[in-house]
Amino acid sequence: MKYRSIDLFAGIGGIRLGVEQAFGDDVETVFVSEWNKYSNQTYAANFEDPFPIVGDITEVPSKEIPDHDILLAGFPCQPFSIAGVSKKNSLGRATGFADETQGTLFFDVARIIDAKKPRAFLLENVKNLVSHDKGNTFKVIMSVLTEDLGYHVYWKIIDGKNWTPQHRERIYIVGFLDDVPFSWDDLDLPKCGGGVFADVAEQDVPDKYTLSDKLWEYLRNYAERHKARGNGFGYGLVGPEDTTRTISARYYKDGSEVLVRQEGKNPRRLTPRECARLQGFPDSFEIPVSDTQAYRQFGNSVCVPAVAEVARLMKKALEG
Repeated sequence: MKYRSIDLFAGIGGIRLGVEQAFGDDVETVFVSEWNKYSNQTYAANFEDPFPIVGDITEVPSKEIPDHDILLAGFPCQPFSIAGVSKKNSLGRATGFADETQGTLFFDVARIIDAKKPRAFLLENVKNLVSHDKGNTFKVIMSVLTEDLGYHVYWKIIDGKNWTPQHRERIYIVGFLDDVPFSWDDLDLPKCGGGVFADVAEQDVPDKYTLSDKLWEYLRNYAERHKARGNGFGYGLVGPEDTTRTISARYYKDGSEVLVRQEGKNPRRLTPRECARLQGFPDSFEIPVSDTQAYRQFGNSVCVPAVAEVARLMKKALEG
């Protein structure tokens, strides 16, 4: 069975890569949307599509999106206007998802699902989506997907450290148009976990990644001040046997989330290739952009093997 898929808020294609690992030749991407020009450079260097990447999805009418079986989206977490929700509640009826989600990028995911009725979707987001805006954001999303759009929806928070040495909890939301036999019980977490930092560390890292005395002193002082106030902020030092903290899109600023210990000198930041490995990207994945952009891109991306495992369960359910 061949599945057609579309990749929304595609970033550098991490979700697509995981899905392709699970589906093999059984999946074909027919549409890609991503507005960031640097992400598009990386995407185009790694995926050969016969069509251009579309920029702003909010400008694309639903009818212009190709038919597809699977919709993929790592959409940004944004609050919904409470006005729309309370209006819906006070009227005691569903006012339709447009009223409550208009102006957010989730609205574009919903309108495309509504118009194209894919057999399945896979959405990925930060763990905080569940508690965001006192739980309201997640409640609206689930109600739109199930009640307004009529999908059978399952969600789970999964930590990437099952596959790579990075602690990265993300929520995966999967939905099916038909009532298929999907179950999270089938999730196959590697017995030995995701390994340790030494498994992904590069050898002979250039000196430019080592922190200057000035920055290292600043980070230590900053951490001390916060500690004195009882705040948890600090830099995250990793050794060969450790799992790293979550790398985020702001890693390029000072690298303090994950610093690598070095014998006899200041710690260093991760290299872009190490960031890619921490997210489970293969070394064949090309990085054609500056370090700053690469840090942003991998920090915004997904743990590829975690996506692949979720996609494996989806394929099993679709074929069950």
